[in-house]
Amino acid sequence: MNAKLTLNLNKAVIDNAKDYAKEQHTSLSKLIENYLGSLTKKDSTKAKISPLVERLTGIIPGEQKTEDYKSDYHEYLTKKYS
Repeated sequence: MNAKLTLNLNKAVIDNAKDYAKEQHTSLSKLIENYLGSLTKKDSTKAKISPLVERLTGIIPGEQKTEDYKSDYHEYLTKKYS
């Protein structure tokens, strides 16, 4: 069931929104309805993780401290060019 809603917005915002809606081949009402629907959606917006990704979680080490990274890289270059 549709219902009317009155909003007070800046005219420039309304004009830009109307232009955007026209470019998207939709109505301003539909854009606002979709936006408000996405804001108030009750479902979890968290992305589902595949079983493969879950199994791989933790295999790749996290970020190293900058000092460790620099010293490791220095050691690598020293061995490579020695």
